[in-house]
Amino acid sequence: PVDLAAHDPLATPLAPGKKKKTRKALSDQGDELSELQRRLYAGTPGERRVLVVLQGMDTSGKGGVIRHVIGMLDPQGCQVAAFKRPTEQELRHHFLWRVRRQLPRAGQVGVFDRSHYEDVLIGRVRELAAADVIEGRYAEIVRFERQAAREGAVIVKCFLHISPDRQRERLLARLDEPTKRWKFNPNDVVERRLWPAYRRAYEIALERCDSDEAPWYIVPSDRKWYRNWAVGRLLLEALANLDPQYPPIDYDPGEQRCLVQSS
Repeated sequence: PVDLAAHDPLATPLAPGKKKKTRKALSDQGDELSELQRRLYAGTPGERRVLVVLQGMDTSGKGGVIRHVIGMLDPQGCQVAAFKRPTEQELRHHFLWRVRRQLPRAGQVGVFDRSHYEDVLIGRVRELAAADVIEGRYAEIVRFERQAAREGAVIVKCFLHISPDRQRERLLARLDEPTKRWKFNPNDVVERRLWPAYRRAYEIALERCDSDEAPWYIVPSDRKWYRNWAVGRLLLEALANLDPQYPPIDYDPGEQRCLVQSS
């Protein structure tokens, strides 16, 4: 069983050092990340693609990861999908319908800011569906992810694990800084009161939906600098394991160079 109380949100496992050194390590790995992504985009054989799933309580840093990690990649090769409250059209379909439509294309690095897990998280806590329906969704999610993996997706699922005290600090910071107030949602205060229920919902989802094809990673996220480095490292490992290569060319570069010069 997954017990989030056993995971310290302030921990920094495998970090290359303290704050300054770890930030530099993230910056240094940017060139390698970018090069691997270019190769993936240029011509990895078949249908290979990478999907990074970011889940976590409000203020856990999903947007920060996208800015500081995904922001180091070429935007041409990236797809970012933010899953907010379902629209009326989306509610008329199966809960995975809108998610399938956002899966990254071959050669792309896709990022889900929230995801299909909302339907077993807020769905469970807020009782938006019957208990037996929620129970059935775990198996549906596992089948969906396994199918995506068979079709070429490398899936990296990151639970950004923060403490309620750190969330309080970050919410107050949003209120204190005028340029950040747009990020504050009064409903976040309401959701904070349900912290124990959300923690339990996450524990169940992490346990039920962890698989060889789509493993869950619990990323301590009270320290932003560590969170960004850790997710960046997971993405780097996923791309390195794919070992993407530039596609072979079907022309003579020397001949084409002469033709360009004489044109």
